[in-house]
Parts: sequence; C-alpha cells; structure tokens
Amino acid sequence: MSDADPVIDALARAATVHLLPLLPPGSPDPPLWGTGFFVAPGLVLTCAHVLAPQLRGDRGRIFAVRGSEVAGGEALPARLERWLLDGDPRPEQRIPVAQDLALVRLVDGGLEHECVWLTDRTDYAGGRGVVQGYRPEEGGRAVRWKATARINGFDDDHGLRFRPDAEFPPGGSGSPVLDAHTGAVVGVLKSRRAGRDGGTAVAVTALRRLGPAYQPLVAAHDRWHGQSPKATGHNWIERQQQLPGSGVHTGGDQWSPRDRREALGLLAAVPPPDGIRPVAELARKARGGVAAPPGQLLPYAWRDGHGLLYEAGAPVAAIAALHYLQLVVAYERTRGGDASALAAWVARRLQEVPRIVHTVVTEASLPPGLVPPAPGAAPAASVVRYPRPGDGATVVVVELDPVLGAPGTPGAGRFYWRIRVDDGLDLNEPLHENQTGEGVLPGELVRHLRGPLVEVFATVDAPGAPAPLEVALPVDHFDTAVHRWQLTEMARLHQPAYVGVRRMVVLRDIARRGEPDPVRLRRWRAMERAGAPVAVRTPPLRQVPRSRHFQEMGPSAVPVLCRPVTTGPGRRAIGMALAAGCGIALWHTDGHPDHGCGDFCERFHDGAARLLEQTAEPVELPDRLRRLRDDISGTRNGGHWAESAALLYDDPGRPLPADDSGPVDSP
Repeated sequence: MSDADPVIDALARAATVHLLPLLPPGSPDPPLWGTGFFVAPGLVLTCAHVLAPQLRGDRGRIFAVRGSEVAGGEALPARLERWLLDGDPRPEQRIPVAQDLALVRLVDGGLEHECVWLTDRTDYAGGRGVVQGYRPEEGGRAVRWKATARINGFDDDHGLRFRPDAEFPPGGSGSPVLDAHTGAVVGVLKSRRAGRDGGTAVAVTALRRLGPAYQPLVAAHDRWHGQSPKATGHNWIERQQQLPGSGVHTGGDQWSPRDRREALGLLAAVPPPDGIRPVAELARKARGGVAAPPGQLLPYAWRDGHGLLYEAGAPVAAIAALHYLQLVVAYERTRGGDASALAAWVARRLQEVPRIVHTVVTEASLPPGLVPPAPGAAPAASVVRYPRPGDGATVVVVELDPVLGAPGTPGAGRFYWRIRVDDGLDLNEPLHENQTGEGVLPGELVRHLRGPLVEVFATVDAPGAPAPLEVALPVDHFDTAVHRWQLTEMARLHQPAYVGVRRMVVLRDIARRGEPDPVRLRRWRAMERAGAPVAVRTPPLRQVPRSRHFQEMGPSAVPVLCRPVTTGPGRRAIGMALAAGCGIALWHTDGHPDHGCGDFCERFHDGAARLLEQTAEPVELPDRLRRLRDDISGTRNGGHWAESAALLYDDPGRPLPADDSGPVDSP
C-alpha cells in the first residue's frame, strides 16, 4: 500500500484548513499563513510559528480559517485559544519543537465539521506517513497538496524527522501527519529543510504540555468520535478496523478500534485524575504490575493510561484494557464520583472475553497507595516519610548544571537546568529543560523555573500531598536558599508562596550523578539500620574541620554546621562530609561571625539537636523541617534558627541519572 486508506485520506482532507487574515467579503484572496486541522469541535491545531509573526503584540487578533470542505469554503472568524510558547517569540527566533503547537478556536461555535483521530500512544515506531495541507498557488490562492513521507528519525520526546525523499511546499506547516499503518494522526508538520527535501514534525504528544487545558481538549476529541456514525463505514474508527495496525479481530479477547472508541468516549466523561500518579499506577497494574516500556511519556489523562497498554506496537489485549477501565471506575468511586456508565459498558464487554479470566476485572482492586483510609480508621501518621526507592512516590528533581567558561565569558557563573519526575521505580523523565545558549544567572533561576515547576507540580501533586522537591546543584552553590523560592507572586491564603513551606525541599550534590560509590552506599545503609539520627556539631567547637571528624562519625550522625558551606571552614567541612560518604547534613545559609561562634550559633545547634531528637528515622527529617518552616511562615519569626536552614538529603538508592556528556562548555 503506497498511500493512506482512501476513506481515512478523505476524512483527513475534510478536517484540514488553512489560516489567513480575515478580510471583508469580496476582497481578493489574501496570502495564507499556514495549514491546520480540526481536532475537536471548533478547535484547530496548527504550529505556533505559523501564528507567531501575525499575532506578535496582539494575541487577541481575529483571523480566519478556511477549508474547501468546511462551511462551503467560507472564511470563518477564529482566534488563538492557546499556544505552547513562553511569551511572545522574538522576530526570526526559531521555535523549539516541543513548543511549536497552537490551538485555534472558531469565534462562532456550533458548526459541523470533520475531526481527525489523534493517536493515544507514545511508542510510535516510525514508518510511512501521509501529509496533506495547503500551499499558495501563483497569485496567492490556496490549493491542496499531499505527500507520502517516511518517518525515520526522532528528536527528543516530540520531534519527528522525515527521510529526504519527501518534498514539502511553503505553507504546509501545521498539516496533519497521518500514520498509514494505524490510520491515526501522529504529528503536525513543522518545517521543510532549507534547500533540501525532507523535514520535521511535532508529535501530537506535545499537546500534553498544555497542562490543565490538555484534559478538556482530548475529552472533547474523544466525545466527538464516540458520537460519530458507527455503522456506515464513513468514519475513522470503522476504517481503522481494516488497517494492519489494528490487528486481526476474530474474537472478543482482542481489543479493536471500535472498543477503543467506546472506552475513550466513556473515559472522557470521567473527571480528570488527581495528577500523573493515579494514571501511571493503574496502567501498571493493568499490565500485570509491569511498567510500560522505557521511553513512554508521562500520562496526564485517563486516555494516556490507555495508550500505555500497548506492547511493542501490537494492539492491547482486551482483558488488560478492561482491567484498566475497571480500575478507573474503582478510583472514581473512592473520590465519591459516578462512573456507572463506564462500569456498565465494561460489564457488557467482559461477556465477550473467555470466562476464565473474568476475575481479573471483577475482582480488580486499587494499588495500596491509591486506597483512601476506611471510615473510622486511625488517622495516618502526622509526619510524612520521605520517598524511598521502590515505593512509587513521585519526587520532582531540578538539576542545575554550571556552564563552564573563563571569567568574563557569557556562560561563566550561569546554569543550564532540567526538571525531572522520578517515582523511584522506572519513571525518571525530563519534562522541561534549557541546555543551550549562555545559561541562566543564579539570580534569574526562579523566574525561569517558576512556570515549568508550577506546571509539573499541578500534574504530580496528590490532594493534600504535595510532591517533594529535590534541587541538585554544585557544592559551591549549596547556600542557595531554595526553600525560600516563591513559585507565585500572588499566592492564595491557604497555599503559602514559599516552596519550602508547602512541600519538602532538599538539596543534592550534582557531582554524585550515576552509580553511587561503595563508601557512600555503606554509610547510608548503616544510617538506615541505626534508627534515630543524631546531630553532631561540625566542626567541633573551637576546632578546624578535619577529615577524621567525618570518617569517625557513627552511622546515625548528621553533620550540623552553623555557617554557610560555600566559603571558608564551612566549604572545607561540607567537602569532607561528602568525601566521607555523608548523605544527610544540615547547615545555616545566611552568614557567620568572623571570629568564632555567636549566640545564634548556639541556638542553631540546640534547635537542630531538638529536631533530630524528635525524628525516629532519617526519612522523617525533611517533613519535620518543612513543618518548622510552616510554623515560621505563620508566626513570621525571622529569627527562628530553622528559617535559614538548608538540608542535604542525598539517597544513593535513588541516584541522579548519569550524564555522559561531560562538563558543559560555555559557547
């Protein structure tokens, strides 16, 4: 087969439009800006770079979309709904692949039109694609074009590359990229290669970067397809049944495109999950406790969990899909919701599956971490234990890499940054990063990280259980008061602005990437066996730091420093502590008397000693410190010993991913 299924090809063509200025009736045809396509009622998906030059400085501008098979070819008023760009791009700025999507909404709703089918998968293996859109004809009139292209390369999470034997015309940016094997749209054409054939596309999975707007979009998409004709054959799903990518459907134990349409349409009526964790854990359990293959993107919506059930490109087994749907029903019931329509359909569909496996669905139970306490049960422990390896709890990790350069060069004293999500099992995905250019000055880090962190926390925080934040940075920057970072300039009264008040915040040593050394492992394991941690003044009063102070410390010892650790004796002491394998340390970040310790130093050591006396085991320490910060925030006690305290908590059982690229050089 050298082309797409003819019916799916026609449906994709019917959903495709081009974008152009809105002019009075009777005006000559204006030049088109680019292509787009309907993904949900009234919503067109295109590339952000198609609109950016036209809307720069006026994002509210009304423009037009026009399709030869939409409203009789009439130009329809539309406006920008949302794009993935961070602010207005600079003129001539090349927009990164992961940010190059935009949603356009028709001004007047209620119009009937075709919508493409968007893939629910992230394990796209590449292959033959069909791209069709609009290009300008001589004189400016928009005309249709179509090309077959083979996707044979990938850029990071959201970039698709075409072989150089494909030719894309100007104006094609924003065109749908159809996978001919499955009959699903997998990408949005981004660019052709200057002076050569071939080009790039944005994977539709980049829509997950829309944050809270993602769930309503895919729900509207799935509802529309769920209500489309089911018997005439003139719709996406019926034709997908006949494609090789859907498998051979000879029995009820196989999951068909029709099943998928029904399931996703019903999931669209279920309220969004409380973050990423429920989706990932329910999908894992439906897969028999085995995580999805490496490389899968984080699941934000119930639809994404369904997409995690595929295995090596093969259609999902019916029993696995029904198990997942039943778990969603159970989860929604724990929230007091009503998923009865989904439950009834699962029960009906289950009758087509061999009875021997019915108990997988009928006796489905939630993973322990998602089961709420029973009525009348004893309240949970007041202190939250820090996540350990293997318990499935999610941690957000910020990695700050110094940009190496000679003093005075653009990169000197700056950072590249990356934000990861780590569940301590097999999920350790970078979600946002800046690894190019001159880097970011230390004083500007919060401004650059604020938006991405707010987005990530919104997806991973469970109700009443904000995910911990780990910041991995060089030792020479350990005095960065991360716990004072403010992620919003105007916080709600019940949600403090300071990150260290609302969630556990700890520091890690960026130099400890990769597999931990034996000394560090032995000390950590001995500390875990020793039970309650003990504060040890470091260095001892009226002494200079020496390596033996740390090498001779007992397994339960936690070094406590009443001084900053980026200069002088504090820097030497923390360096010796790290060399001796210490994984936990506590210090004061705000300065120290020039000649010996003062009264505050004694208060700091006394307070740290009391804090550790109340701590039954090391995993309690980050939350106990957070509670102190919460008290300080409420009382506004700027003189409290813990107001300036920083905590190193560097568990070798959850190592930072190795970085094989070596030092980052300044350009």
